[in-house]
Amino acid sequence: MGCSSDCENSFVMDKSAENRFSGTVTVFHGRRLPERGTPAGYAALIDAYDLHVPLPRTLYATGERHRITEGGGWNLYTPRHAAKATLSGHLTFALKYEGLDLAVLKRLFVTTGANSIEGIVKATPTGSYARRLWFLYEWLTGERLDLPDADHGAYIEVVNRKQQYAGIGETSSRHRVKNNLPGSRHFCPLVFRTESLERFIAMDLQAQAQEAVAAVPRDLLARTAAFLLLKDSKSSFAIEGERPPQDRIQRWGRAIGEAGKQPIDLDELLRLQRIVIGDTRFVHLGLRTEGGFVGEHDRDIRMPIPDHISARHKDLGALVEGLIAFDEQTAQQLDPVLAASVLAFGFVYIHPFEDGNGRLHRYLIHHVLAERGFNPTGVVFPVSAAIFERIDDYRRVLEDYSKRLLPFIEWQADDNGNVRVLNNTCDFYRFFDATPQTEFLFECVQKTIEHDLPDEAEFLRRYDTFRTRIALLVDMPDRLSDLLFRFLSQNEGKLSDRARNKEFGALTDEEVICIENIYDEIF
Repeated sequence: MGCSSDCENSFVMDKSAENRFSGTVTVFHGRRLPERGTPAGYAALIDAYDLHVPLPRTLYATGERHRITEGGGWNLYTPRHAAKATLSGHLTFALKYEGLDLAVLKRLFVTTGANSIEGIVKATPTGSYARRLWFLYEWLTGERLDLPDADHGAYIEVVNRKQQYAGIGETSSRHRVKNNLPGSRHFCPLVFRTESLERFIAMDLQAQAQEAVAAVPRDLLARTAAFLLLKDSKSSFAIEGERPPQDRIQRWGRAIGEAGKQPIDLDELLRLQRIVIGDTRFVHLGLRTEGGFVGEHDRDIRMPIPDHISARHKDLGALVEGLIAFDEQTAQQLDPVLAASVLAFGFVYIHPFEDGNGRLHRYLIHHVLAERGFNPTGVVFPVSAAIFERIDDYRRVLEDYSKRLLPFIEWQADDNGNVRVLNNTCDFYRFFDATPQTEFLFECVQKTIEHDLPDEAEFLRRYDTFRTRIALLVDMPDRLSDLLFRFLSQNEGKLSDRARNKEFGALTDEEVICIENIYDEIF
């Protein structure tokens, strides 16, 4: 099932070939360069062909000095790195130094048409960059170029693993390449290799998770796991600003506890949506049948003020199919946390439902981790709680792409205060750079393993010790000893006058002092 293509043929080339590529600049599309430079690679192509597409997070140019400069969202290379001022030259520069930006490439291919790419391949039929471009053109557009199958040239991977994370790879003998793209043409976000991600992967957090669980005494593990599960469910609602009744929190917690046991398909997503919504009388269940956005309304005229605009409802079928295919076919080939990030953040940017998207987005993190055996049996790490504790960072990570995407979505308000998207945006949701989102998720997962699980187990151990010591001093039911602990914890280890005169008026002054000393000693 493909995207609607009503706008795909509207791109025009309005610059003459000889003047297509710009010279040196100090500002490019609102971004100031560290110094004067000539846009190169994707930046040059976006400008030259008027591509209506989100800019890459890092742009490239060649400067006038013989040193590489990085900063402010730019990488400035030296004059000797300068690309030839041609389509082929800047495409080669992009593949060599920048990695793959599939959204840019798709729009470029639609704009230039088949003849330009056929010309590049015919000029260097055995060239590794030409063959990668040839494959990418056919893979992204679904159109076969008028070229005979390649019969020379060493096989080369489509994704350069030194730049971006890739799948296992399937051989394409027509192009003499290995297709190691981590997804399908319906959904294939990419993640760049960074020092941070390489460090996280080298830490082997999955092994650390097993060790953390093994360190918890068996009699405490089940209680620790139950608390962490409840904590995650509560936090996932809190992130959305909701305070639902306890039974709804527990229902969602049970669903999270079962994550990874059922494959993700549309029926499963709909089942989960019903659980997370609870009262469905005023919510449309299933895929949206109209536009969607995240943001606010002007109070006077109900005009939408979007922070994020969701995928068009007419594109949801293809996009969800892409998500499902990624989970079935590609997620197993990637690091579990990386795969969870791509699937979950891809889902939340698409925003396929009217309501419940945020909680299902975080459920998908649990789904991938559990499916891959990252979570020890019976234990769910409270990723939502870690996210909630860093809610401002979480919002910044979500906005990292949403803010770059928003200027390229043409929309108008409808009569219901919703948005109606006017241009073809499908590719923007299937092809994006998920690097900052993946770094953030790794940080959250690390925290749950290194702090949340051991800290909660240690708390329960101390709490058990507290109750045992209190039982030796005063005979009281568990309900009252629990209340006693809450009062002490809320008042810095001291019983308030109200508690001493009311709930615990039967305690002597000596017993109160002893209880407060026990609490202080343990906690």
